[in-house]
Amino acid sequence: MSTTTLDEIPALGKLYAGAVGSAAKSRLSSSKGPRVLPSDRHEVRGAVVDLAKLTDFQRLVLHSATDYLPTGYVHTFAFPVAMSLMAREDFPLPLLGMVHLRNQVQHFRPIHYAEPLTVTAWAENLAGHRAGTQVELVAEVSAGESGDVVWRGRSTYLAKGVFLPRFDRQEARADRADFVPPVPTAVWRLGADAGRNYAGVSGDFNPIHLSRLSAKALGMKRSLAHGMYLASRVVADIVQNREEPYEWSIDFESPVFLPATVSLSIQDAEDEDRYTGSTFVGWNNRSLRRHFHGSVQPLAASGESRNS
Repeated sequence: MSTTTLDEIPALGKLYAGAVGSAAKSRLSSSKGPRVLPSDRHEVRGAVVDLAKLTDFQRLVLHSATDYLPTGYVHTFAFPVAMSLMAREDFPLPLLGMVHLRNQVQHFRPIHYAEPLTVTAWAENLAGHRAGTQVELVAEVSAGESGDVVWRGRSTYLAKGVFLPRFDRQEARADRADFVPPVPTAVWRLGADAGRNYAGVSGDFNPIHLSRLSAKALGMKRSLAHGMYLASRVVADIVQNREEPYEWSIDFESPVFLPATVSLSIQDAEDEDRYTGSTFVGWNNRSLRRHFHGSVQPLAASGESRNS
């Protein structure tokens, strides 16, 4: 796999603007030909965190003030490099309107904000989905002279309505078990401006999150909360300043349309007084629709390696 080295972390606003005006994207999204992911990695070396942006992020997701990067912020820092892959003319799926399905993250050690970081991203596992086509974007963040990987994230996105040839949508359908909500441990009240607020600190100005009008233009009934805002906030609540390696995952099941009230339950587990992890779930208490669920656990418990 070849590597394209970028001069700096790309600006997400420019990438979205390019996607809006890209006729090539429209042609690709409607093409019935084969869809192939770019066999190329994008990489930025020696990138430095903006302390003011970090502070704003910590404040927004209710993370304690610290010199070390919240795991959700690392995603925000690395995401534009992955996004630059999706903005390429040879990327086989349309960037705008992508739906966030899942995140899986390994956080190997505390990352100080002053450390120069190298971000490497690539795309893999293009696959059919009952509602379209999904793809996984992988981002690795490394630091230090040895270039050790300190964080790895895998994000799964869905291009709705874009189907792979010969993919059987009926076969991919799966029945969901009825959701019985637990007793909530918290309730989040999110205003209509929650998407704009997160965009301001993350740079993720995807139109589906900004306003009712911009979301409707892309087929949504209202603007919706960023998946990474929801993930960053719940994981920050669980992890805060934990120093040992850990991993977390989150699956998004139904969108959080803004404004919204989200019921949340976090359950911690222990084995002989040793913390073994947490599970969480967020839902709409009126409709009983589950918005997201996931877990956090010490990385050693999973047997994963930073070189896997």
